[in-house]
Amino acid sequence: MDVKQTEDPKSRFSHEEIMATTETANNSEKRSSVRLSVRAEQVASQFAQNAVSPFLLATTLRVIEFLAVMIVGLGAYFLYVVPLDGIKPFYLLTCFLGAVLSVIALQAADTYQVTQLRTTIRQLGRVLAAWTAVFAVMALLAFFMRISTEFSRVWFGSWFIAGIGAFILIRSVTAIMVRRWARDGRLERRAVIVGGGRNAEDLIVSLEAQTDNDIRICGIFDDRIGDRSPPMVAGYPKLGTVSELVEFGRKTRVDMLIVSLPISAENRVLAMLKKIWVLPVDIRLSAHTNKLRFRPRSYSYVGTVPFLDVLDKPIADLDSLMKRAFDIFFSIGALIALSPVMLITAIAIKLDSKGPIIFKQKRFGFNNEVVEVLKFRSMYTDMSDHDAKQVVTKGDPRVTKVGRFIRKSSIDELPQLINVLSGNLSLVGPRPHAVNAHTQNQLWDEVVDGYFGRHKVKPGVTGWAQINGWRGEVDNEEKIRRRVEHDLYYIENWSVLFDLYILFATPMKLLNTENAY
Repeated sequence: MDVKQTEDPKSRFSHEEIMATTETANNSEKRSSVRLSVRAEQVASQFAQNAVSPFLLATTLRVIEFLAVMIVGLGAYFLYVVPLDGIKPFYLLTCFLGAVLSVIALQAADTYQVTQLRTTIRQLGRVLAAWTAVFAVMALLAFFMRISTEFSRVWFGSWFIAGIGAFILIRSVTAIMVRRWARDGRLERRAVIVGGGRNAEDLIVSLEAQTDNDIRICGIFDDRIGDRSPPMVAGYPKLGTVSELVEFGRKTRVDMLIVSLPISAENRVLAMLKKIWVLPVDIRLSAHTNKLRFRPRSYSYVGTVPFLDVLDKPIADLDSLMKRAFDIFFSIGALIALSPVMLITAIAIKLDSKGPIIFKQKRFGFNNEVVEVLKFRSMYTDMSDHDAKQVVTKGDPRVTKVGRFIRKSSIDELPQLINVLSGNLSLVGPRPHAVNAHTQNQLWDEVVDGYFGRHKVKPGVTGWAQINGWRGEVDNEEKIRRRVEHDLYYIENWSVLFDLYILFATPMKLLNTENAY
């Protein structure tokens, strides 16, 4: 392995590097069913619910408390000050300043750690001390700026007392929720160890010795058998092979895969990565037993246990919040703006042929889950192909007169804005392909090695491949390869600005209807 490359803290294995290995053990992605053991199925069902990200929990709590401080201060202002003295803008500025200082003080008091959030009594002392400090700072600022007489003391005291009540309520509810999530195992990072034997045992012992360990090990997967990989390692069961791990990852909300093989076993590491990189998880390479030592900034740590970051889950934590907000804002706007077009389309479909206006089709969604995507019906009802077993071609007799127009213009896709609001789709992302999509009698995941890597994020109504001309009929292997290539590029280079560019470029690109039938 190139040590100089790994020393770069931003270096990662790209999907091209992983897929470039000469190993061909990628059967886990194929349609041949991989059956999990009874024990693996039991563990998968135990962790089927989504985990609660500590980062998102703390971020959400910061926002709630910022708004609570603002609302309490403004409430006291409008109830007491306005009736007596009218509107005075500097009160509004003071409420905003108090909210900002409150979040800063609570952060400095370390009150957003999960360990603090578990117990109401433990956190309230720090919270109230921080809240008192904020008011002391504001009082001192007002005194030294000689503006203290401009403020109502009744308002100031009411804001302080009401703020205490708001914090007690918010923190009490948070403590109840945190304890419930902790009891259900949803507040820890769920990890699977890839590779068994002595290396895995040493890793587990090291992790469990850390006082601030937030990793919950779900089990071990290893291709080896016998003494090199016993059925039980440090109290954790071996649940199956690495090929079965991909199926396990589809059914279980796992956050991290930890490869316990030494860095020197480069071929074995790459062979494993080729199988598991399609999952939407963080992939870490255990480095605690390796003799090679890189710069400290090349590692991430759990306590004192070092890991080399191989792949990160795309669009996670704050990025996922921003993307969801982006989806909700623009999909609502699009539904309002395009409602006349959708209404006219619905009427035209009803007048043109018998049958429902909306057509539902099963397609692959996030993490390979099957979702029902909504479309305007473009085929005759008795010829509709819900399973997409037959590709639509030019002059296809199954397509109605209205259907030809709405397919070419992509108007048939507009109901998917409802899918976006419900959370099944995103506005921008890899297009959701039908579960039986195929070319020349080959399913697309059989044509493209690593095809399911495009499902590491939510599929989109539009995408990078579509605005680059790769939309419509897929009648040869090159077209699907190019689609997947663009989808993977989008996943690795996502940003809000990238989404904005794709979204606003889509209407112009739809004018090219060469491959849309």
